[in-house]
Amino acid sequence: MIRTFLHVASIVLFLSPLASADSPVRNHDIELEDYFSIGIVSSIAVSPDGETIAYTEMRWEPPQDKRNTDLWVINAATKQPNRLTFDKANEGSIQWSPDGKYIYYKANHKRAGEKMPPYDGKGQVWRISPQGGEPTAVTRVKDGVGQYQLSSDGKSLYYAVSHEGKDDEWKDMRESHSTLKYGHGISKFTQIWKLDLINWRAEKLIDEQRVIVSMKVSPDERRIGMITTPDNELINNEGWSRVDVYDTVTKEISTVTEENWRSDHASPYGWIDDIAWSADSLALGFTLSFDGFPTQIFVAEWMGDSPQLNELKRPDVVSVVGGSLRWRGKTRDLCFQGDDHARTRVYAITNVRGGTQTAFTTLTPGDVTVDTFRFSPDGRTHAVVTSTLADPPDIYLVANGGKLNRLTKVNPQVDTWKLPLISLVQWKAPDGSTVEGVLELPPDYKNGGDPLPTVVEIHGGPTSASKLRMRFWIYGRVLLASKGYAVLSPNYRGSTGYGDKFMTDLVGHENDVEVKDILAGVDFLVARGVADPDRLGVMGWSNGGFLTNCLITATDRFKAASSGAGVIDQVIQWGVEDTPGHVINFMKGALPWGNLDEYRAGSPLYNLHKVITPTLIHVGEHDARVQVAHSQTLYRGLKHYLDIPTELVIYPGEGHGLTTYKHRKAKMEWDIAWFDRYILETPDEDAEKTDNDKPSS
Repeated sequence: MIRTFLHVASIVLFLSPLASADSPVRNHDIELEDYFSIGIVSSIAVSPDGETIAYTEMRWEPPQDKRNTDLWVINAATKQPNRLTFDKANEGSIQWSPDGKYIYYKANHKRAGEKMPPYDGKGQVWRISPQGGEPTAVTRVKDGVGQYQLSSDGKSLYYAVSHEGKDDEWKDMRESHSTLKYGHGISKFTQIWKLDLINWRAEKLIDEQRVIVSMKVSPDERRIGMITTPDNELINNEGWSRVDVYDTVTKEISTVTEENWRSDHASPYGWIDDIAWSADSLALGFTLSFDGFPTQIFVAEWMGDSPQLNELKRPDVVSVVGGSLRWRGKTRDLCFQGDDHARTRVYAITNVRGGTQTAFTTLTPGDVTVDTFRFSPDGRTHAVVTSTLADPPDIYLVANGGKLNRLTKVNPQVDTWKLPLISLVQWKAPDGSTVEGVLELPPDYKNGGDPLPTVVEIHGGPTSASKLRMRFWIYGRVLLASKGYAVLSPNYRGSTGYGDKFMTDLVGHENDVEVKDILAGVDFLVARGVADPDRLGVMGWSNGGFLTNCLITATDRFKAASSGAGVIDQVIQWGVEDTPGHVINFMKGALPWGNLDEYRAGSPLYNLHKVITPTLIHVGEHDARVQVAHSQTLYRGLKHYLDIPTELVIYPGEGHGLTTYKHRKAKMEWDIAWFDRYILETPDEDAEKTDNDKPSS
């Protein structure tokens, strides 16, 4: 059914799944532990005949603390799934052999006592019949292989291996003190090998002093496209990465993106995502992504010995998802995922040839949020992984006109869940701009009822967006609504899918325009009787954590906050993060000594004395993106100098995201307990608890 929630200023549609006579009864109240029951379709590959989809499914499998990924297939006609692998080897990078007899994949098989490949736990290429059976190790390389690709005729396998190199004037010193860690000068250089699958002999093709981030072999095997960097310091992928091409005939390497190529870009700190060859082997597409600026699409075309490089055009409102390029079959239609108003669709730029393009079409129209997509080799079968308002991601076939035919039902347990009411809402920012967000309300919410305790859940990036879909994750969505909260996920200025200007308006205005956007959204919900102004909370991770820090320094209206991996000072962030171009971009290209006022204005630290909000702080111990120093600084300021209720939770061994069952569960439990304590409990309840805790006289 569709429930309409009508106000004078806006119309909000609450969508829930259509019921039928044989539909399961939605009688299950969602609990925290339900999160760990969800399986995720992480990748797909379409068979050469288009009749079978291979896919990987990631699940929590207790007592294992991390999720494991296994390989499955499903027949498109019968919709019958079949699990092929059962080991804790994290299968991935799936590819079909051209005759359809095998599925190739990477896995980390480990057998007790084994110290030699392929059972030493290192990544190797394996293959298995789509009917199942015992997999066969295709590679047995010491220390494992990185990327790989099966040739279009199935006779060869190309793969990458890494080796350590010391490449500067201090090489001898570094070798003499090899147990120390160095800022630079030691790199994991990449070799490219070719394995003949007929005689099983391997040949080394490329062994130069280069780090290869990504490689793709052209269908005719004439060229190998590579994204390379000078070394493997992470910062050298943003601004210094380039596209090189190895010619298998001449044995020469040429650079497609010359040094002056970046001179007219919005920022010099863009990173090249992935590369994709057309079926005729004459066009190489790739995306260039930025923090704060729109992703660009480029195509290099060979009409002779050297390529011609051109940028493709796309509608302003569609934000390209970097690394999602795919050519459709044997055509020159270049397809990609694009964000548009909280949806992620598949789009095609048709007839890309000679620096021209014919049209821009939508292959998956409507309310879809596509995570990934693939075509069969002839382009006739188009499969996508997408979620709905009632289900986590599943596999669908795309028919003419974009109609979706569902193949999998990975999470049937969700059919009995009492799901939140999910909608899009719009409001006006103080400068008149229209801002949008995803609103989740409790399953039993009735229009006109009492205002709800409300949590603002802020996405990261900021060059990203919250999507119109059912998303049960550790940052609040689904679970908080099931506990009686309203949840607003604002797509504030800087988000993708709302036009280039909407995105770039944030450059030079962090801790300003987006904060006003979010607070205007809170005002909107309060004015319409949805949000209780006396029971407000805010939470986020990464850039969402940064904005949580900004909001609690900008207003005292939030009763509780959960700040995850959030920046507190932009100068510290520039100095320690693994992608400093992010900060430089939003500071309009300035370095700290070039415009210190800009850095201070963008930093919550310098208004920390204004905070009165009880704040829970989360961070991974080894977070390279937003290092623990930010969280420690926030904690020190609030607890030791301002006497604000605060807790600092550091997750051992974790990076920028939490990967284990125990840590994700702890994060969610802490958030629920914190919000319940400071949002739901009234001062009178606090006093009563205190009195009850006193011993009787």
